[in-house]
Amino acid sequence: MSKLFNVFLLNLTLFLAACNGIDCDQLPNKYINYHEAVNKIKTTKFKIIESVNTSKSSWIRGGEFYSCDGITGFFILKTDKQLYLYSEMPFKVWQGFKNSESFGSYYNYNIKHKYPFYLN
Repeated sequence: MSKLFNVFLLNLTLFLAACNGIDCDQLPNKYINYHEAVNKIKTTKFKIIESVNTSKSSWIRGGEFYSCDGITGFFILKTDKQLYLYSEMPFKVWQGFKNSESFGSYYNYNIKHKYPFYLN
């Protein structure tokens, strides 16, 4: 499949999940594992749901941002090795990431270890 079609499918999936999901105020405070947390996030109705095309990166395979209030939110980063989940990341940091010349450098200097998601 073409990259454009894959992006279309991803955006359609995110849109449908947002339309059919729970409201932000119903997000649980505790999660058993990261897989459960990511699934819950991806099926919640958020004010902001955005993704970025990271095909120019040598190791970052995707980035998604989900926000209830438009100020902070969840950031999901997919790399060659695994999925990372961050919470309470400012929307401005997300905007910087998606507009950066180098996703990897921006991530390493502005996101990594700064907005951890903790399991309860």
